[in-house]
Amino acid sequence: MLIALNKPYGVLCQFTDDRGRATLADFVGQKDVYAAGRLDHDSEGLLLLTDDGRLAHRLTDPRHKQAKTYLAQVDGAIDEAALQTMRRGVMLNDGPTLPAEAAFAGEPDWLWLRDPPVRFRKAIPTSWLSLTLREGRNRQVRRMTAAVGFPTLRLIRVRIGDYALDGLAPGETRVLLR
Repeated sequence: MLIALNKPYGVLCQFTDDRGRATLADFVGQKDVYAAGRLDHDSEGLLLLTDDGRLAHRLTDPRHKQAKTYLAQVDGAIDEAALQTMRRGVMLNDGPTLPAEAAFAGEPDWLWLRDPPVRFRKAIPTSWLSLTLREGRNRQVRRMTAAVGFPTLRLIRVRIGDYALDGLAPGETRVLLR
């Protein structure tokens, strides 16, 4: 079985929490599935859940270089030089990243409101970019955008390999494979 979830902001990528925080159990009724990969609690978007260990391995193991696409809202008006740096690979404290596909993106017209909303500052613009990675380091998109001078304010994963968010509202699930 393979299930797509649009993970809302503030939800942990686990099924239990001893501190009472929102978890996957609040949104996924299917038993015996687990997340194939993770999204930080402050990230949103596509999370795949499965009961098939081989499928989970194929989706998450870096050797399979499964493409993951994100939309990121960043602080400031991102420029071509920053995008070009990400396309070549960014030096992070744990070494250089693989080259990424990076492009300007407009704010999506399908975007839902986030609770809490992203901070608003009149004097500082924000911009959107699309990033596709083929590796999955901890908080990689956030670290990459910060390294090129444009910290991430909002991060939404929209695609993992052949699987896309495709109109799922936050908290909604869709069975992709039985």
